[in-house]
Amino acid sequence: MKETISGCQFSLCSVPPWIIGSRAFNDNPKPLRIHGVRTTHSHFFSRLDQLSTWEERAGRFQDYMEVAFHLHQWRKTDDPDGQHHLKHSYLRFLRGWLFDAGSVEGAVMKGWVESRMGLAPTYHRGHIRGKESRAYLVYLTDRMGGAARTNAIFSQLDLLYEFVQYELERRDPDLTHITLFRGIYDFAEHEIISQKDNQSAVVRLNNLNSFTHDFERAWEFGTYVFEVKVPVAKIFFDGSFLHAGILKGEEEVLVIGGEYDITRRLV
Repeated sequence: MKETISGCQFSLCSVPPWIIGSRAFNDNPKPLRIHGVRTTHSHFFSRLDQLSTWEERAGRFQDYMEVAFHLHQWRKTDDPDGQHHLKHSYLRFLRGWLFDAGSVEGAVMKGWVESRMGLAPTYHRGHIRGKESRAYLVYLTDRMGGAARTNAIFSQLDLLYEFVQYELERRDPDLTHITLFRGIYDFAEHEIISQKDNQSAVVRLNNLNSFTHDFERAWEFGTYVFEVKVPVAKIFFDGSFLHAGILKGEEEVLVIGGEYDITRRLV
């Protein structure tokens, strides 16, 4: 069995991590299911089947999360902005990631990928080059601190991922890949495995990454934009799937990493 900086690789979705993170998987993807999630929440997914619009399904998802993880119990009458409630919610971690992927919340999100998919992070406030690297220790500290005193955050993220996968399949059961864009300042920001020329390369992305559907918007985040065909199974989250305004209009797409063929795009 292959080794990573975090020890023996394993996943909770019946597909080995070294396959999930491979280009071969990207070329011929298969659905990924987190063990037990759809069975545990079978009533919720059955109810989704009865709803005809994504707005209804998004509303049902948010209501179900409140009840299933007792998030409503953290609401306080003296907390009109719901910040205490938010502390225990998946939304805190999504917002934290959108603000700064190197945050405590970002470490927890990367930790979810490592725990469920078996893909260790390669970057957190610095390149992670082994267990003894400072970046790895920072990642572990942030991950443990962020998850502490939060109500079952990994289980919340499990259901979020499964809901996104359900919605993608519901919208187009024949869809296998989505073309997405990412703004960068330099190819060297990523681990380059091979490079044919200045326009194309094979890179190892961090275990969780931000992309966008909008080519023009990607330019706001770098001097280069690269294009990737992402397997539907590796879409962790799409901001457009939640009610408008819940994440302040963000439509960022979070993509599970590994090796990818990328193409540098010009204007």
